[in-house]
Amino acid sequence: MSNDDTPQDESPRNESPRNESSENGTPGGETPQKGTPGNGSPEKAAPQDETPVNEEPQLTGRQRLAAGLWPPRVSRAQLIVAVLLFVLGLGLAIQVRSTSDNSALRGARQEDLVRILDELDDRTQRLEDEKTRLGTQRSELETSSDQAEEARKQTQEKERQLGILAGTVAAEGPGITLTIADGAGAVESDMLLDAIQELRAAGAEAIQINDVRVVADSYFSGGDGSIEIDGTKVTAPYVFKVIGKPEDLEPALNIPGGVVQTLEKEQATASVARSQKIVVDALRPAKRPDYAQSSSQ
Repeated sequence: MSNDDTPQDESPRNESPRNESSENGTPGGETPQKGTPGNGSPEKAAPQDETPVNEEPQLTGRQRLAAGLWPPRVSRAQLIVAVLLFVLGLGLAIQVRSTSDNSALRGARQEDLVRILDELDDRTQRLEDEKTRLGTQRSELETSSDQAEEARKQTQEKERQLGILAGTVAAEGPGITLTIADGAGAVESDMLLDAIQELRAAGAEAIQINDVRVVADSYFSGGDGSIEIDGTKVTAPYVFKVIGKPEDLEPALNIPGGVVQTLEKEQATASVARSQKIVVDALRPAKRPDYAQSSSQ
């Protein structure tokens, strides 16, 4: 048979496949691996790394609170607000403290406040009068023809005044009588001492309680119905004989929170009576100094 009769191989020639994998993202000429997406094969997940991830340690509530508070995160606006609040609080504290000092007068009536102001004016007037009197004495000593005689008179007058203050001479004049009745025995020695201090501040010149003369160095002791003044026992009712200006002495005892109100809280009663003649005749013995003597001798 001729070569023309030789059956031709009708099978298609093996041609190198096109680089189709490039369309699927696989480099040309490389056979796509099994399990790679795009080759029609079922996808298989790559084995995951089963190494446990390091988790953050759990914090306690106290630790979270401390972490939230420190370090502090303060903005400029917060700082300004804090400064303003501090200044406001400081001002309020000063205001409360200044008003609490006069709490005893805050609840006083208008009449009581007027009386207190009048008492202060009277004290001021007494000091002015004393200043004027001393100035007059100095002028008399400077202008008197017989300065020795004038000095002697002023010395005698001063001696009489000091004798009244020391309790060595009797005295009389206008004043008040304060009577304290203590049926329950609740009056203490410090209450009587407070009354003495109020009277002296109001201008009392001579004071006598029952039969005891009260002077600058007098002391009070005891209590519960057994009170002693300078070692002498006094019992209720306690009668104060006070020489001074009645218009000053009585209001000093009746001020809000004063002696009368304090005694009433202790179930004691106090009554005040004015008089144009009060006699203070309880005397104290004059004490001669053991070592001191006049330098003129």
